[in-house]
Amino acid sequence: MSANLLLSPSTLFLALLGGILPATFWLWFWLKEDRLHPEPRGLLILSFVVGMVATAVAFPLEKFAADYFTAGSLPLLSLWALIEEVVKFAGIYLVALRTKYFDEPIDAVIYLITIALGFAALENALFLFSPLGMGDALGTITLSNFRFIGATLLHVAASGLVGVILALMFYKHRLRRFIGALVALSGAVVLHTLFNFSIIASEGRFLYVVFIGLWILVIGILLACEKIKRLALRSHVEYPHTGRVITKTYLKEIS
Repeated sequence: MSANLLLSPSTLFLALLGGILPATFWLWFWLKEDRLHPEPRGLLILSFVVGMVATAVAFPLEKFAADYFTAGSLPLLSLWALIEEVVKFAGIYLVALRTKYFDEPIDAVIYLITIALGFAALENALFLFSPLGMGDALGTITLSNFRFIGATLLHVAASGLVGVILALMFYKHRLRRFIGALVALSGAVVLHTLFNFSIIASEGRFLYVVFIGLWILVIGILLACEKIKRLALRSHVEYPHTGRVITKTYLKEIS
């Protein structure tokens, strides 16, 4: 494998294309859940890009952790999952969940899944870069299909789970929202760890079982979104990013 081939612009472009296109398809699908009151396009693009930046932040942290734990061990796999889920959540909290546009429960699901897909897009591109650089077209197609079905689905499921819990806690007091966020992140880390274990530690023995579980979870998230969209407007909402109380009149204006 030559360095020139790995660094060629065409290889880089194809890897990015292979990573971003599937994630864009997923994003288009999930944005239909918020078609009645769509989020600002610029903020959605920013959230997606921040997801890609989160990948660049998580990668060196995971590499650092790998120097201190046994390869394929459960502690290392759990730490990798923790790093990715926390970095994603921190990114979307900073750019979207603290803004005035986070004004209805379903927004939590939309923003969490958007940043997750941005994360998956760059992560997928990095995985595709190696077989493309070696000129392995068959390996690239096989890997891209696996990443599309597997890893992207994982990020959608894990972050979607966090988004659903945040959405269901949207009208709760700040302390309960904080506790809900911690529980949601813990669940996402456990799910992510199980996926990592199924691929790395078990050498794929439990892969199909985990895939079935992920699909069931994603279907559950879709069903939860329908319930979330039907949540009745409350007369008072203490927004997490401002602490201010919004009246029922304002809620009617945005509905």
